[in-house]
Amino acid sequence: MSTFPLAALPLSRHAVDRDHVSRSRPALFDELWAEPGTRVLALWKGHALLTPESVEAARPAADGWGSSEPGTARLDLLPVERVTSALVRVYLGRTLVATESEPAGTAVVLQVLTDAAAAELEPDESRWGNLRTVATALSDRDAGLFTEALAIANWHASHTHCPRCGSPTVVEEGGWVRRCLEDDSQIFPRTDPAVIVTVLDADDRLLLGSNAMWENSRYSLLAGFVEPGESFESAVQREIFEEAGIRVVDAHYKGSQPWPFPASVMVGFTARLADDQRSDALAPDGEEILDLRWFSRRELWEARDQVILPGRSSIARALIEDWYGGPLDEAPVTT
Repeated sequence: MSTFPLAALPLSRHAVDRDHVSRSRPALFDELWAEPGTRVLALWKGHALLTPESVEAARPAADGWGSSEPGTARLDLLPVERVTSALVRVYLGRTLVATESEPAGTAVVLQVLTDAAAAELEPDESRWGNLRTVATALSDRDAGLFTEALAIANWHASHTHCPRCGSPTVVEEGGWVRRCLEDDSQIFPRTDPAVIVTVLDADDRLLLGSNAMWENSRYSLLAGFVEPGESFESAVQREIFEEAGIRVVDAHYKGSQPWPFPASVMVGFTARLADDQRSDALAPDGEEILDLRWFSRRELWEARDQVILPGRSSIARALIEDWYGGPLDEAPVTT
């Protein structure tokens, strides 16, 4: 059995020490701004500023997803004086690797910009990269920084007010806590876990489904959020039954990847069709999943021009390639 390439998952890569100890320092941002090497990661509408030479590498491929090799695109981390205003500031931590521009140990601060501030900083919108398409072209350091920045920025955008009483909240602890002005309670970032599953039948065929929100030719693994009071393994069984009408067994963990669109972590599993279940008994729920198909490796290869598969930045792609035995743009070694 192949080993799942956890380290290769584009959004699971990182080379940053989040330095949580420093977050509680009252004058943290004053100290960072006085440090000549501090750099700013500018974020606008969920897009991060890229270096000019990175624009071509960050362009979406024909399927709408990025395809460049790691390191062919770079974040444009800026001196603090270049970014004059921000909606939110968050201390992301210190880098663990050196680059041509920044030594290891460089402090990086996220600044979420308004439309006006982004236009003033860089009006060329092609310089603002989307994580979905640029992730595979970024280095470990930049992929980790962008993923962290987008996830925490999305959390801030949804927690400007207290979920208990509706009062405004203020940002504290280096951007990692919001405090309610009414009852003084602290609100911490949260991530929603979701399972995503490689379902196989007795013939080692892979189950793929087409979601109601996608074009008809797009297929992926079945996935769903973990409900309160539920284990990952139970969520695997429930989600597959709800979406496909079949029961699975032997759920085994494979790996996980953050998915900040807006606030998830995808937890990958494999499972197999229960012995008392028929492969032809598939029953898509008709609401989320409109179509379901079993694929052998050869069938998936032969359908490559008709079926759109998950993008290269997703854990779904990695799980499918793990079953397939290699890249999906190459013919399979086995059927």
